[in-house]
Amino acid sequence: MNQFSDINETSTSQVDLQAQLIDLQTNFSHLEMTVERLDEVIARQDRDLQTLQRQLQLIYKQVENQDTDSGIAPFDVMADRPPHY
Repeated sequence: MNQFSDINETSTSQVDLQAQLIDLQTNFSHLEMTVERLDEVIARQDRDLQTLQRQLQLIYKQVENQDTDSGIAPFDVMADRPPHY
């Protein structure tokens, strides 16, 4: 009876280990997919930020090059702040 209980416990522990291994592999696969998605989002956001920075630089150049004699006041961030700031 002792031999059978030892064999039964061994096979049960192997089944448990296999189930744990499968769970770990599944969790790892999900984490890999999440990291890949996050990487794609970060790459897209970086491209968007670079585009916005270029656009902002162009706007600043246009504002700096504006003629004050034409009646348009230069843009001043501090002077044009709303009162609630």
